[in-house]
Amino acid sequence: MKSGGCIAILVCGAMAMTMHAQNSPPPPSTAPAAASVELDHVVAMIGTNVILQSDVDLEMHLAALEPLRVLPGENTPQTALRRLIDRTLILEQMKEQLQPVTTPEPEVDKAIAELRKQIPACEKYDCATAQGWNAFLTANDLTPDLVQLRWSQRMAILHFIDVRFRSGIRIPQDQIASYYQKTLVPALAKEHEPVPPLAQVSGRVQELLLQEQVSGLFQDWLSSLRDQGNVQIVDKAYSSDWNSARAGTNPDADPSQ
Repeated sequence: MKSGGCIAILVCGAMAMTMHAQNSPPPPSTAPAAASVELDHVVAMIGTNVILQSDVDLEMHLAALEPLRVLPGENTPQTALRRLIDRTLILEQMKEQLQPVTTPEPEVDKAIAELRKQIPACEKYDCATAQGWNAFLTANDLTPDLVQLRWSQRMAILHFIDVRFRSGIRIPQDQIASYYQKTLVPALAKEHEPVPPLAQVSGRVQELLLQEQVSGLFQDWLSSLRDQGNVQIVDKAYSSDWNSARAGTNPDADPSQ
């Protein structure tokens, strides 16, 4: 009996513990909460347009298409945001003036085909082939659709700027050669990038220098757009740089954006 009583007590005790566990709230978790990860956030607002950190990151990747304009070492989040803000302001102005903000697809395809021959880094990928071009895009976290849209907008902006600012400006050949020797070659060599011959990049250098000539006229117009464009920098990490750009102390405003 004594033994059976012990068994009964154990069984009853176990049943009571089980019923208590079923009727009691679950104990608080002692596992540490997973750290929250901020995947994206608003960096700036331009009127009703929102710029996210992911947009800034993408803009930095897109700079791989224009290594002669965005020199190695100068492609920072701050300069990328400036390009994004200025491009947004220009496109909005073009819309207000009923100017096209994209370029016909056949023209864009032709321009991109030429671009694939001119990007210095494309030499190691053989971008003239579809496989090589896709490899270059993958290495820079880009897609054909992104490049198509970016280049379409870029060509539309350049056409708009051509009509408005570039009439009569000519760049002499000796100025092109000087920029190539004193600026482009040292910059590419520092980053261990292949240095293309002058003849291969002469047109791109000429375009770059033309942009610099236009920037004097363009800067005043763009500064007025910045003042009137209701630009709000939400991320404080970008505030100081943007304030100096708005004040006109940044020399790298680029009409092609």
